[in-house]
Amino acid sequence: MIFPALLLSLAASTFAQDACNGFTELCSRKYSDITFAASHNAAFVGYSPSHNQFEYPESGMDMGIRYFTTQVHIEDGEIRQCHTDCALLDVGPFSEIVVSIKNWLDSHPREVVTLLIGNGDDNILIEEFQPAFEAAGARDMVFEPGSDLGPRNWPTLGELIDLGKRFVVFMDYNADLAKVPYIIPQYDHYVETPFSPTKDNFFNCDVDRPSADTPVDERMIFANHNLNIDIAGIKVPAPLHAADTNSVGNIRQQTEICVADHGRNPNVVMVNPLEMMWEINKADRSSSTL
Repeated sequence: MIFPALLLSLAASTFAQDACNGFTELCSRKYSDITFAASHNAAFVGYSPSHNQFEYPESGMDMGIRYFTTQVHIEDGEIRQCHTDCALLDVGPFSEIVVSIKNWLDSHPREVVTLLIGNGDDNILIEEFQPAFEAAGARDMVFEPGSDLGPRNWPTLGELIDLGKRFVVFMDYNADLAKVPYIIPQYDHYVETPFSPTKDNFFNCDVDRPSADTPVDERMIFANHNLNIDIAGIKVPAPLHAADTNSVGNIRQQTEICVADHGRNPNVVMVNPLEMMWEINKADRSSSTL
């Protein structure tokens, strides 16, 4: 079965003047009715057990990825992108990924890109994130949902592009629209499957966050499809398995569970590393579907 609008490929139609994220059919489709492939911890590029990706976000966008996640911590008074702790892995200021996305969007006027910020460890005050968006010149292009936006009733991609609001930003914890109206509380709009899955709980579409009893019908579905290996109780990425984990069949195996359990595909499928995504999509550069 063809599953609608999984944004994994760099299509020939990407350069069409009337396309939205590469495809004319997406212009009339709600943001909340699209399944995005997401780059997990997009800026953590390298080959140690603490790294998640082999390519930087700019390369991910060029490959067709339109959804990125990062996690942040405070170090010496600065918001930095650190994996678990800045002493473990520090890849630079948070502002760098904002600049990367903003600059890429400037060069690609028919694209919508999403950033999810993980702020669950240090609970950094939401106001402290504003300078990064303002300094990057990204403030005017970030989408503001307003108070009446339903979690499953978003604008279409075409509407976001026409409004010039092509940068969508979520945060897992500590977001407050009353203080910063463009950083959206993730769990007001999503349910999420178990985080850091291993082979023992990989293929499921169970709700883990914000809580197991959160109604799925009222939110989009965020599926964690980033395989980990458990080493003495510590979960580390499994990049050597990426060819299989990121394959069309493997992704479908999880998404079909979501369809069986909840009646629809997930809205986000989070993977690492992205390297294999390019290989997967060589076979079909003319469609955004799997």
